[in-house]
Amino acid sequence: MLKNEIKFKTIKVSQKGQIAIPADIRKEVGIKRGDELLLVRRGDKLLIEKSSEVSKRFTREFDYMLKHAEKVAKRLWENKEDEIWDKL
Repeated sequence: MLKNEIKFKTIKVSQKGQIAIPADIRKEVGIKRGDELLLVRRGDKLLIEKSSEVSKRFTREFDYMLKHAEKVAKRLWENKEDEIWDKL
């Protein structure tokens, strides 16, 4: 199955509100017993995703912000006009 291919499955909700993720989908996505999943609701839509995948995405987002902050800090540190030791 292709990574971005959409697959539809019908599942039933139990009396306790539980659902079971079909085995073929668990295998394709790599969900194993004990994995933590993140459930996100937006309006009447639900998204279920492996917590580890969400963590990886956020880490990459912060990498970009950190690199940008380092560039700004480097420009400020190398700015000779801000040197106070030369002016004392």
